[in-house]
Amino acid sequence: MIFTRWSAKLPGTQRRAAARSDRAAARPAAGTPATPPTAAPEPAAPPASADGTPAAPTAATTGSVPAARAERPDPASAQETAPVTLSPTVDALSVHDILGTIPALVAVVYGPEHRLAYVNGAYASVFGPRPAGRTAREALPELDALGLLPLMDQVLRSGKPRTVKSRKVPGGAGGDRSRGYYTFTCTPIEVAASGPAPDPEVACVAPHKGVLVFGADVTDQVESAERLRASEARQREAAVTLQRSLLPQELEQPDDLRVAATYQPGGTEAAVGGDWYDVITLGAGRTALVIGDVMGRGVRAAAVMGQLRTAVRAYARLDLPPHEVLQLLDGLAAEIDANQIATCVYAVHDPNEGRLAYASAGHLPILVRDPDGTVRRAAEPTGPPLGTGGWLHTSGSVTLGPGASAVLYTDGLVERRDKDIDDGVEALERAFAGAAGPPDIVCDRLLRSLGITATHDDDVAILVLQHPERSGHDAELFHNAALELHGGTEAAPRARAFASGVLASWRFSPELHDLGVLAASELVANSLQHGTPPMRLRLRRTDRRLIVEVTDGDDHLPRRRRAEPADEAGRGISIVATIASSWGSRRTPGGGKAVWCEFALPRS
Repeated sequence: MIFTRWSAKLPGTQRRAAARSDRAAARPAAGTPATPPTAAPEPAAPPASADGTPAAPTAATTGSVPAARAERPDPASAQETAPVTLSPTVDALSVHDILGTIPALVAVVYGPEHRLAYVNGAYASVFGPRPAGRTAREALPELDALGLLPLMDQVLRSGKPRTVKSRKVPGGAGGDRSRGYYTFTCTPIEVAASGPAPDPEVACVAPHKGVLVFGADVTDQVESAERLRASEARQREAAVTLQRSLLPQELEQPDDLRVAATYQPGGTEAAVGGDWYDVITLGAGRTALVIGDVMGRGVRAAAVMGQLRTAVRAYARLDLPPHEVLQLLDGLAAEIDANQIATCVYAVHDPNEGRLAYASAGHLPILVRDPDGTVRRAAEPTGPPLGTGGWLHTSGSVTLGPGASAVLYTDGLVERRDKDIDDGVEALERAFAGAAGPPDIVCDRLLRSLGITATHDDDVAILVLQHPERSGHDAELFHNAALELHGGTEAAPRARAFASGVLASWRFSPELHDLGVLAASELVANSLQHGTPPMRLRLRRTDRRLIVEVTDGDDHLPRRRRAEPADEAGRGISIVATIASSWGSRRTPGGGKAVWCEFALPRS
C-alpha cells in the first residue's frame, strides 16, 4: 500500500492528528538523551507524462485534499513545529550542591553501626570536620553525648523518622558562637555504595540503609521562651507576694475557739488566684470567720481580693448579721470591677448560743464534724456570687458545741478537671472525719488526703476552727451566769446584787470587781430606760477577759454622746466606754439588741 494514496483518503483533521501522534512518538521522553535526527526521505518525483515532461501535481501526489475541501493551515499545527523549551529541574544537581548550602546541620550515616558517609559545611563549622567511614560513636561523639544514637537505632529498625526538640549543643570548633539549641530529626534513607562495583557485569550495587540527621537551630526560639518564662515567673512572684501580704500575717485567736488556716498558691505553671481567709474578733466572745475566692488569675485578682478583705473587716465591725454583710459586699464588688465576681462565706460563732450563723455567696458548703466523728454539711441558704447583684441573701445556722470542729475551704481543694465537684466534697468529708488533732495538723492532713502538692494547678485556702471541750483547770477559767430582769426600777438593785455575788465567786480583784458591778449597773439602767422587755443580764468569764452583756427587746442601738452639764441622763454609755477595755452593741436575730463591754484580765 502506498501511504500517499492512503493519506489522500483521510480528512484533513484526521491527517493532522495522525501526524501529531507520529511526531509525539518520535519525540524523546523528558530526561532521556535525544536520538540524533535522521535525514527525512526525499519526496517521490511526480510521474512523467507520455511525452516525458513532468505531469502537473495532483491531489494524489501532493497529499492535499481537493479544492472543494481545502482548509486553511491550522495554527496549532504550526506551533507544534516550533522548538520546545524545557523547564529547569533539580535532577542535574548533586546532593552536595543541595545539602552543602543549607545552614542546618546535616550528617548522613549508614549501616547498623551508623558509619559516617557525609557531613555538610554547617555541621563541620560547629563540630569540626569528621572522617568518613568511621562509626558514629567514633566520628560523631557529639551525637552520642546528645543521646541521639539510640534514636538512630530506632529509626533504622522501624523505618520511621524521629525528632528530639531543643537539645543544647555545646560549643565545638566554632567556639562560644556556635553554642545553642538544635532540634534534631532523624530520617531513614538509602545510601548508595561508593567505589567500583564488585562485579563489572553487575549493573548496580544494592544501597545501604542509613539515617539522615538534620539539626535545625532553634536557639532564638528557646531563648525567647526562656525570657517569657522568666517574665511570667517574675509576674507570678509579684502576685504571690501581693497575695500573701494581703492575707492576715497572724490569725486572731478567739477565747473560745482554736483556729488555723493555710494558703497554698497554684503550681509554678499556674498564675496565682484570689483566694483569701480571715478571722475577726467581734467582741463579747463572738468571732467572725471568712473565706472567699475571686474568680480569675494574676495581680488583678489579688488586688480585688485585698479590697474585698478590707471591706469585710470594716463591715464586720458594724456587727451586722451575716446576710447583711454579704449584701454590702455584693454592691461593693460590682463597683470595684464589674468583670470580676467572687464567692464568699461569712460566718459568726457565738459561744453563748453554741451555734455558727452564716451566709454564703455562691461558695462551697461548710463542713461540721461532731464530737462522735459525724460530718455534716451546713445546709443552704446560699446565693449567687458577689458582684452579680439583684439578690437578697439570707442567713442560716448550724450547731457548733464543745468538741465540734468546722472547715471552710475554696474550690481548689476539691475541684478536679476529670471529676464532679460533689465527688471532691465527699472525699473531703471522709478525710475530715478522720483528721484528728489541733487545727494546724488538720489543715496539713486535709491537704495530703486530697492530693494537694506543690504542683497543684489551683490555689487552695483552708480555715479550720475547733470549739474545744474544757475540763479540769481550763474549765475553771470559763464561766457563764445570767439573770432575767423582771419588773420595773427594782430590777436595777437586783442586777447589782447578782453581779456583785457572781464576780466575788469568780475571785476577781476588788478593783475589777467594782468596775464589773458598775458596768452592769449602767447597762441595766440604760436598758430599763430605753429598752423593752424581755431583758437579761449575762456575765461571762474566759481565760483572758470579763464580759458584761445586757439584752432587751428594743432594736434601737445606743450611741455614745457628750452630755451637757444640765442633762440628767446620757452619761451611762460614756461611763462604760471609759472604764471598759471595749464596748459595742448589735441587733439580735429574734429582734431587739445586745449592749456589751469587756474588761481585759491581767496575765498571770
